[in-house]
Amino acid sequence: MSTLFGALSIAVRSLYAQEGAIETTSNNISNVDTPGYSRETPILSEAPPLDLGQISIGNGVDFGGVQSIRDNILDLRIDQESQQQNQLTSYVNYMNQVQSLFNETQGSGLSDSINSFFNSFQQLADNPTDTPTRQAVISAGQDLASAFQQTGQQLTTIQQGADQEVGQTVQQINADTTQLADLNQQISCLVPNSEQADMLEDNQYQVLNNLSQLVDTAVTHTSNGSLTVTTTNGTALVAGGQSFALSTETNASTGFQDVFSQGSDVTSTFTGGQLAGLLEARDQSIPSVRTSLDNLAAGIVNAVNSQSLKGYDLNADKGVDFFQPVVQPSPGSNAGEAENMAVAITDPSQVAASSIAGPQGEGDNANALALANIQNEAVVSGQTATDFYSDLVSTVGNDVSTSTDEQESVGLVLTQLQNQQSNTSGVSLDEEAANLILYQRAYEAAAEVVSAINSLTNDVIQSI
Repeated sequence: MSTLFGALSIAVRSLYAQEGAIETTSNNISNVDTPGYSRETPILSEAPPLDLGQISIGNGVDFGGVQSIRDNILDLRIDQESQQQNQLTSYVNYMNQVQSLFNETQGSGLSDSINSFFNSFQQLADNPTDTPTRQAVISAGQDLASAFQQTGQQLTTIQQGADQEVGQTVQQINADTTQLADLNQQISCLVPNSEQADMLEDNQYQVLNNLSQLVDTAVTHTSNGSLTVTTTNGTALVAGGQSFALSTETNASTGFQDVFSQGSDVTSTFTGGQLAGLLEARDQSIPSVRTSLDNLAAGIVNAVNSQSLKGYDLNADKGVDFFQPVVQPSPGSNAGEAENMAVAITDPSQVAASSIAGPQGEGDNANALALANIQNEAVVSGQTATDFYSDLVSTVGNDVSTSTDEQESVGLVLTQLQNQQSNTSGVSLDEEAANLILYQRAYEAAAEVVSAINSLTNDVIQSI
């Protein structure tokens, strides 16, 4: 009888084990389309044998729970590529907007306005006393100033948009770190390899992947299943069940939001994710374009005003500033000149077309020609206005093109890694169907053993 009951115990243990395996397989099939779900496998192990003196007798199979199939190294690679991909995506998004301001092929750049302005002086030289032609010079100057103003204002709008998104991204980061800390706390209290623990670990990975898209992360796995997360430069984000919120404060000198962690300014420390791309566009690339635009505007204003002061107007009076003079907010800085550029005169007779004082200067066009020739003179950084502007357009275009190419390259690598992850952790319906049949057959076999032992036991009892 003891042998029969021992065999019955082994068969029943097998029933429980195969039932657990069938449930695990069914759960895999049910979650085939669940984002972030990792395929689970049943943990089946030989039960500890029974030692009878010097004889060990097999004791069947044990169901040790379930184990999620996940490659932590592969997950780390995906997070790293996601950081870079989202940094480039957010950066390219804003720099594409900047590039559209200088799209000469669609007539949205400054080139036509610059050429039209200097050409108006050339036309004035052909008829220096003609009032409508003089008015056309003023109008061309106003058009040029308006083009600079609009471009400067649009750069400000783009920069403000990036700044606003910085604040939103910080809020999203804080939401993810809070959720991750909560998951850490729940997982640390659970038995490893349990169904609930694996489910929470899947959620944990999903949140971590979302976080990696927003900011660069460095992750350390602890023995209890929780994660410690910092930025690559060491800014604490999550430690066990505690999260460390980032905050933003408006910088009085720039008007934009700086990012702080526990009282320290960490704005310049981010190296990946959406936040880094936004900050790079807002704090580096757009200001660089704005500086070039301001310097170009100041160069034109200074050169034209300088030449205008050397000439004489239609009334034989000494020439005056054509544009409002440049006012530098600090030595060597032309900040704000593009948005503040404006024509200083409204009376056509004040255009200084002549280089000769007195009545004998009437009809003279030498200064008008000199003003027109400024187009071919170095006015900013040793370059003509046209060449400097062309370099600016080229620099922005090359930057966007290079970043876009890199974005596409990183995207291909990320896709390959995600495909590898799907092969490793994803659910294959064909494989799960085969496993389901395998475990079902094992369950049926164990059930047959139980049935046979039950029949034998009845026979033995009846024979007593």
